[in-house]
Parts: sequence; C-alpha cells; structure tokens
Amino acid sequence: MTKNFKHISESNVTITQLMLPSHSNFSGKIHGGHILNLMDQIAFACASKHSENYCVTASVNKVDFLNPIEVGELVTLKASINFTGRTSMVVGLRVDSENVITGIKKHCNSSYFTMVAKDQDGKSTPIPGIILTTKEEIRRFARSITRQQEGKNRTSRFNDTIFKVDEYLHLFENSNSKIELEEK
Repeated sequence: MTKNFKHISESNVTITQLMLPSHSNFSGKIHGGHILNLMDQIAFACASKHSENYCVTASVNKVDFLNPIEVGELVTLKASINFTGRTSMVVGLRVDSENVITGIKKHCNSSYFTMVAKDQDGKSTPIPGIILTTKEEIRRFARSITRQQEGKNRTSRFNDTIFKVDEYLHLFENSNSKIELEEK
C-alpha cells in the first residue's frame, strides 16, 4: 500500500558511470544523446521509487550542456523529487563529471523531467506527496509550480489561433532572419 507522503530522501538516486570511447561523438567528447539517455533512466528510477509504480517521461524542461564530458571521466547523475502533483512529479537532475587523474570536477548540466506514474493498465495513477523539510526543498517545489505556470502562459500566448504577428515583429529587427510574408 502506498503511503500518503514520503520524504524526498526516500527516493533519491545517484549513479556513477565511466565514460567509454563508445559513448563519444565525432569530436571525441561524450555524445549528448548518451547523457540524455542516462538522465532519462535515472529520472525513471527516482520517479518509480517514489510512486511505487512504472513511470513514463511526460516532458523535459531545458537541458543546457554547460561543460563537455571527456572519454575516461566519471559521470555522476543525481536525481530527486522536486514536486509532486496528483499523478505526476518533477524530478530534478544534476550531472557532474570528474577527471579521475586530476580530480577536477565539472558541473555539466541540470534539468527537470516531468514523470507520470502508470498503473498496471497503463492509466495515470495517484502518487504519494512529498514532505518538505528544508528551505531548499521548499524553493525547488515553488520553482516547479512557477515553471509550470510560465509554461502554460507561453503555450497559450503562441497558440496559432490567437497569435498576432504584428505584436511580435519588433523582435525580428536585429535578428538573423528575413520576413517575406505571403499574403493569404
């Protein structure tokens, strides 16, 4: 039976993996797609651990690759639940790399995965809430709510049925674009 609320620490997941030549791209750095795959796996593990159900990725919020990862470095991924809704949760992820010879560590990226819990029939299913015990946990929860609201505003503002071209033309003044609008 699922508890009504869980401490965030109950679902935290950390993995460390050695980056191999088979993970590299044509420039010899670790391929971003490989890192995204690892991020999705750890988000799944964290969300499934929290919800006690199979989980699917609903969305990924902004992945910025801040520093390249080299072959031979250790990559550590950390995941924790930042927000819980009724059937979904936001998993905060952090990716760091470490050069095993020099000991130099780099923050490579952070991201937020929205995961949805599914029951045995593939239907969205309720999940436990989280118990917030620190100001940092409260900040992360509040940030998730704000990010969701901003996303809804962004989506509705650019809906093709209400979008007004004239209101946005000023944005193109110094852009690397040319408008040749076809009249219909």
